[in-house]
Amino acid sequence: MGTTAKKIEPFYSIHPGEILKDEIAYRGITQRDLAAKMGVSYTQLNEILNGKRPVNVEIALLFEAALGLEPVALVNMQTRYNLQTAREDSNLTKRLETIRRICASLA
Repeated sequence: MGTTAKKIEPFYSIHPGEILKDEIAYRGITQRDLAAKMGVSYTQLNEILNGKRPVNVEIALLFEAALGLEPVALVNMQTRYNLQTAREDSNLTKRLETIRRICASLA
């Protein structure tokens, strides 16, 4: 009989902007300066760093160009954040449970 690995989820969702904000602070770069160098508005960058906007592919590539960060890692962090946040949505959870029950009866 095989064993099944348990899913390990963070205690709370971590938006990639939090990681980026720490990285920028560590490097001593201001948000305004970085936004100007990346060619985005300060508001857009600030909203990403504060978890109010997602890190999309274009932004991930801009961070790669500006800071040398791996864009795939940033996009993957955003995807994991989106999935975990969706799983915390009680309406979606109920809908998924209903679908699982219906589909289990088909087998």
